[in-house]
Amino acid sequence: MKTAARIALVYALVSAFATVANIGTQAASMWVYSGAYAIELSVLAGTAMGFPIKYVLEKKHVFDFKADNLGHDTRLFILYGFMGVFTTAIFWGIEFAFHHLFGTDAMRYLGGAIGLTLGSYIKYHLDKRFVFKQALA
Repeated sequence: MKTAARIALVYALVSAFATVANIGTQAASMWVYSGAYAIELSVLAGTAMGFPIKYVLEKKHVFDFKADNLGHDTRLFILYGFMGVFTTAIFWGIEFAFHHLFGTDAMRYLGGAIGLTLGSYIKYHLDKRFVFKQALA
């Protein structure tokens, strides 16, 4: 059984990796396209990149969870995504607030990182209770 400290460390590393993937994808998206709705598209692209990475790594390395089959894994992924709707709203809200308040890409990315950190903390507890509950019971 993993200790709480070990779970926290692994979760933090997974979250950091997914955050780098998210923010990196946003920066790459802004580099490729800077037209209408570029910021919104970059945030969406970053989320689309970070979300499946986080799911796969958390399922395996944080919750030690093995799905029974593809159907079970698909249902878990959908539930995981549903739990992420609220936390994604927190992340996007903070990121867009930083963009509005400071008006620079660097501060928007900082807001994104803060939002992802807060959202990840909340999401861990939601996932532990509702998504991967069998693994930790």
